[in-house]
Amino acid sequence: MEKKRVLIVDDALFMRNLIRDILVKAGFEICGEASNALEGVQKYKELKPDLVTLDIVMPMMEEMDGISAVREIITFDPEAKIVIISALGDRRLVQEALAYGAKDFVIKPFTAEKLLEVIKKIISSENK
Repeated sequence: MEKKRVLIVDDALFMRNLIRDILVKAGFEICGEASNALEGVQKYKELKPDLVTLDIVMPMMEEMDGISAVREIITFDPEAKIVIISALGDRRLVQEALAYGAKDFVIKPFTAEKLLEVIKKIISSENK
């Protein structure tokens, strides 16, 4: 089976490293990383990954936050698979992101098992 390509978008380097380590061990290919929403959207358009993990609360760059990034990516690619990664207090933002087309979410702090369960569920749904 071909490795699924993942783009990681998070402003915290340690979080990008954590997600990368979990996904690489599980057999995914990390095709790119971005530290803000604007860069994340640009890399999505350039790399066309199979899936994106997207932190929803990041510093605003050029008027773009996590929610705007979801809208922009879904507008560019309605089939995009976006997993929101967010702290517990951001429930309203998570619901907004899901309404705009994100596929699912993982609450920080998370376990490797939980992250992989959500990602595998989304990837397996594309084959149906």
